[in-house]
Formats: sequence, C-alpha cells, structure tokens
Amino acid sequence: MGGTVIDHDEAGAVRPSTLAWVSRQLEAGERVVGTEALHGGITAEMRRLTIGARDGGTRDLVLRSFVDPYFVEHAEDLLTREADGLALLTGTGVPAPAPVAVDATATQCEYPSLLMTHLPGRTVLDDEELEARVPLLARQLVTIHALRPADRPQEYKAWTTADNVVPPAGADPVTWAAATDVIRKPAPPYEGRLLHRDFHPGNVLFDVSPPSTADPRITGVVDWVQTSWGPADLDVAHCSSNLAMLHGPAWGLRFAEAYEEAGGVLAAAADERLSWRLLDALAFAAGVEWVARPWREAGRAELTTRAVEERLDAYVAALLDALG
Repeated sequence: MGGTVIDHDEAGAVRPSTLAWVSRQLEAGERVVGTEALHGGITAEMRRLTIGARDGGTRDLVLRSFVDPYFVEHAEDLLTREADGLALLTGTGVPAPAPVAVDATATQCEYPSLLMTHLPGRTVLDDEELEARVPLLARQLVTIHALRPADRPQEYKAWTTADNVVPPAGADPVTWAAATDVIRKPAPPYEGRLLHRDFHPGNVLFDVSPPSTADPRITGVVDWVQTSWGPADLDVAHCSSNLAMLHGPAWGLRFAEAYEEAGGVLAAAADERLSWRLLDALAFAAGVEWVARPWREAGRAELTTRAVEERLDAYVAALLDALG
C-alpha cells in the first residue's frame, strides 16, 4: 500500500550483477557514474542512477529492486504489472516514468528489478500550502481515471476483509464494529476505471522550487506497482485515508469533494461511497507503523504511530457520521 523505499545499503551501491544488467540497457558510450539511495517508502530498494555519456552529459534513471523475501516472492507479478502499466501510460500526458528494462525474476540481477526513467520534483508531505495541493492531486487522479487503455490491467484486490480488521489501540469498539459491518456486505457494483491503486501524496512529485515564487505543480506520479482495474472510489478512498492520517480527518473528507469538483464521478449512493471509503481506511488499522515510519523519516516527527492511529480512528468515525 504505501510507497517505495527501504535503504538496506547506505552507500547507495548497486550490486555487481545488477550493475552489469543496468549497463547492458544503456546507450553506446554510456556508463553508471553515480548512485544514490532514495528514501521514503516501505517495500523496495530504490536508487537514482546517474548515467554519464562520452560527451560529458548526464541523465538519471531509477532502479527498483525487491529484496524483502515477501516481495521477492511476489516480484514477478508486481514488477511486470508496473512495467506494463508504465508502458500503457506512455504518450497519455500522465507524468509517469517510462520503463527501460525489467528483470522480474532476477534472471540476471541479484534481486528482481525494474529500471525506469527519472522524473523531476519531490514529494511534499507537510501541512503548508496543502489547500493548494489537494485540488492538484484531485485533478491528476481524474486525468488518470479518464484513460481508456486497450489492455486492461488486472482487477483490483481488496486489502482487508471484515474478518481481518483489528481496531487500533484505544479505538472506539462500537464505531469500529459498525464500520466493519459495512465492509462485511458484498462490494457495491461499479463502473471500471484504470486505477493507480496506491495514489497518495507520497507517490506524487511536485515542482516546489524556487519556493514562494510560483504555484505548486505536479511533475510526476510514481509507484505503479499496484495498477488495477476497478472503481474510481477506491483510488479516491486511498488518497483520502492517507490525507486523513497525514493532515487530519477533515482533509480525508475534503479530497472526495475536490475530486468531484475536478470533474470526477463517484458512486451515486452514500452507502456505496461509504463502503469503498471504509474498505480502504480499515485496511490501515493493522499497519499504521508501516506508513507512519517513512513519514517521520521525511520530517514529520510528530506523526508517531499513536498519533496516526488516533487520526485514523477519528477519520473512520467521521466517515460514518458523514455517509452512514
């Protein structure tokens, strides 16, 4: 669900067999002249590779490698899906990386890996200027959902079930029991859309320099590992949950409004909207530390696991009040 980076190698070095594979993907005369470990997510090693050419020019690529045993086991599906998804986005106007090469089964690399182009910009996770960024996030998601690919990705998968929901410590048991009962019912019918499936501020890059001289703009949407086909409500729900935990429950509710203001279409019935929204929010209950840790590493030190759990609890209650 959440992001892209574990730094297992502080030096940023790429393992020899992987480096040799990368080198075979480069143009004549090019070579890797620098590597930098990227930080901020939870599922993979990510490195920015600086590629030098004979004429002294450079360009950057990004290397994703799954090293955790769980993700290595699922890497063939995940990396192939991301590479296919990125290829599908080429030429659409969605600012996504372009795939360069993939070794999803680690035939040539030490670990399953995907090589892709590098996008400018950085993630922005602080509260400042959030009011300006939320409509940009919403408009970007509407643009993604408007795409009609000739080849559909696989159907979405739910990330929790009613039987697996474990309320966070201190959560109101009555509220969580009511929320769990909502997702115990069959999923509502929906019109399928192309889903990013992990769309949230940690996977969106902004051009924020120079500061205070221009409005923020989105320069990239990354981490397409979970690309799926399903209801627009589910992508909106996921971004809403993240905004609620990052910035407070009111921002989780605000994002759905911004999505509709941008021309997006959500389920017509309140109970259907509630179902999708809770299906996503409740999936975070058992893994709050997973998402909170990279936020703290990115500078949000106040977002302790307990603080984020309290926001998630308040957001679930707010959803039931607003849509229940």
